[in-house]
Amino acid sequence: MGAASPTPVSAATPPGAMAVALALGAVYLVWGSTYLGIRFALEGGWPPLLMAGLRFLAAGGLLYAVLRARGVPAPTRVQWRDLWFMGLLLLGLGNGMVCIAQQTVSSGLAAVAVASCPLWIGLFAALRGERPSRLEIVGLAIGFAGVAWLNAGSSLTASPQGLIALLVAPLAWAFGSVWSRGRALPSPFMAAAAQMLCGGVLLVLAGVLLGERIEAMPTLRGWLAVSYLAVFGSIVAFSAYAWLLQNVRASLLGSYAYVNPVIAVLLGTLLAGERFGANDLGAMAVILAGVVAITVASARRRRPVPLQAAPSPVAEPVAAAGDADPRR
Repeated sequence: MGAASPTPVSAATPPGAMAVALALGAVYLVWGSTYLGIRFALEGGWPPLLMAGLRFLAAGGLLYAVLRARGVPAPTRVQWRDLWFMGLLLLGLGNGMVCIAQQTVSSGLAAVAVASCPLWIGLFAALRGERPSRLEIVGLAIGFAGVAWLNAGSSLTASPQGLIALLVAPLAWAFGSVWSRGRALPSPFMAAAAQMLCGGVLLVLAGVLLGERIEAMPTLRGWLAVSYLAVFGSIVAFSAYAWLLQNVRASLLGSYAYVNPVIAVLLGTLLAGERFGANDLGAMAVILAGVVAITVASARRRRPVPLQAAPSPVAEPVAAAGDADPRR
């Protein structure tokens, strides 16, 4: 599931252009490809919730072990409480609903729907008392017009289950992102690892309770897809995102929110033969126009502050370091 990001801290030594380009490329391409990765994993024989849960348990467990070995403190009891709730909203409902939707909805269309996440974050923030600027109001109006278009006039209406799931996913991610602001969370990487562990446990339990079973060994492509999602989607791209958070402008970092859906649509078309109608593409253009307006407006309003663990889709997993989207 993208959204606006916290304002990054200015580094003492400006990062090299090549390092920034490589990190942005990882966030753009890897996170943009996770929708297709989810599709390939599902086609390879993985049930949606068990696949997502095992993926996050593997990625979160590995990251948690590495951090603890390097001396990073474990979350406190109070922090674990908040992380469990964030894991439920961001990964359990956010990523889990995307995986359920992609059983009947194309990867590109799922990406377009999830692109509305920053709009919901803006709405929840306004309801929380954060007064939106004029440009943010314009962005919200444009973006929600695109959401209405997508839900009423696109091929998404052919899949009621997918439609509902893709409404719940960005709503849950957005609410969790706004709720997490100001919480005393651990360091960004530890918060991400802990959220993946919590979300992974909840997703596996939900899958078992709903009757999901792995009836036959997943195909090689299914295994490779889950491995790619765990290693590249949940660890590599997030590491690049966390580094960018501290080294580039918020407006530049927030650009992933409207680049990822375009990457997802292109990959779905080129590698999976997905096709999109004029309504789908028109709705995507309107949604992304609203997201761009909100991202720019948010970047103008924020002042540089010391980096704290504050809340993407994906993780991605990571409301701990920024409002990333739910598929990560």
